[in-house]
Amino acid sequence: MALKGLDIFKLTPKTNCKECGNPTCMAFSMKVASGAIELSKCPHMSADAISKISESNAPPMKTISVKAGDVEYKLGGETVLYRHEKTFVSKTLYASSICTNMDDALIETKLTDGLKVDYDRIGERMYCEFVFVNNGGDNAKFVELAKKAAATGRGVILNTTDVDAMKAAAEAIKASAPILNGANAANYEAMSGVATAAGCVLGVSGADLDELYATVEKLEALGNKNLILDVGVASIKSAFENAVQIRRAALLNKDRVFGYPTIVNVAVLSGGNEALETALASLFTVKYGSIVVVDNMGYDKALALYGLRQNVFTDPQKPMKVEPGIYPLNKGDENSPCCITVDFALTYFVVSGELERSAVPCNLLISDAGGYSVLTAWAAGKLSANSIVKFITDFEIENKIKNRTLVLPGKVAVLKGEVQAKLPDWNVVVGPAEAVGLVKFMKELQA
Repeated sequence: MALKGLDIFKLTPKTNCKECGNPTCMAFSMKVASGAIELSKCPHMSADAISKISESNAPPMKTISVKAGDVEYKLGGETVLYRHEKTFVSKTLYASSICTNMDDALIETKLTDGLKVDYDRIGERMYCEFVFVNNGGDNAKFVELAKKAAATGRGVILNTTDVDAMKAAAEAIKASAPILNGANAANYEAMSGVATAAGCVLGVSGADLDELYATVEKLEALGNKNLILDVGVASIKSAFENAVQIRRAALLNKDRVFGYPTIVNVAVLSGGNEALETALASLFTVKYGSIVVVDNMGYDKALALYGLRQNVFTDPQKPMKVEPGIYPLNKGDENSPCCITVDFALTYFVVSGELERSAVPCNLLISDAGGYSVLTAWAAGKLSANSIVKFITDFEIENKIKNRTLVLPGKVAVLKGEVQAKLPDWNVVVGPAEAVGLVKFMKELQA
């Protein structure tokens, strides 16, 4: 249970030295309790006090670090059940699965064509972060598949309850820091030893929640708290119930035994039904899969899942923005006209989509408007003649683009005169009020 301000104050040096930036230790303590200031701001706090306060104030769900190739991700660390309450902090990651029971040709296809999805959306890389390697009973092939999975540069999840097979595979790809998913009530002690020796996250499963809970308690007693909980594949209903109950136990009941991220294997739950798999992956992206395993990740599935994920795991208090800059469309170059708009992600996608549909080469200029829409940015003073001129100067547009046609958003036609006065060498044109009119407008502008 989180300590209150008075409890924290009792552990401070009570010197009122002001070095933390607060007038008194009590003021500092109240801010630490509310999360407004970091405990580390006090240079005189004892190590014991820091340890006690940090443990008490830590989120009910532990934050677990996992490695996916050269990238390190955080799982868990959540503090709310619903996104609108605050925000989710650790996005769902995805894994494409292979198994020792598959023939070699299929495995090669899944490790090449199956990992081709890799694109950028609003400044975030969209790709399948992990390869899930399942041991169907062939231990030697399991080790070989682990090596092949590691060679892809993605993170690796090793799935087997065979301790010897897990040890051999983990040792073979130790540098990849794989997740070892295979601890249960029968083998938890040996599996914990393998995971601890390799410095890896350990996946834990149980026949039901009671068994899973008891196994986690035993693992924690061994000193292993670097865990991820497997919700099981007995049925869709049980997997969903387990995912929800684990999260509710951790966040509502403050039960730290269940305060770990989860892994959900929808490839198995869907039974080979591609549409059902996509639907389940969407479901567990929202509630509450930290890692979701699919059979394969194609663009048809990825576009829906990654768009959903980005919306769910974006802070609702912060607008989604695209990076300000020059975006050539339809092979636009230095001789193509410029269309300027704001950095609000929805505006960018709508405007760029219509401009691409026009097939007219152009340069879309995205200015920094704080993530606001066109009218909101104009009302807030973030889209003005001065901001447009500043953008053109800061990004050296006149040195990069010879064409001197600048199309303004139709809803801020009022800016035309002032922009034209400040940019006398440009032909400032007012575009349509709605993006849907850009196709006809651009074609007429080209003519």
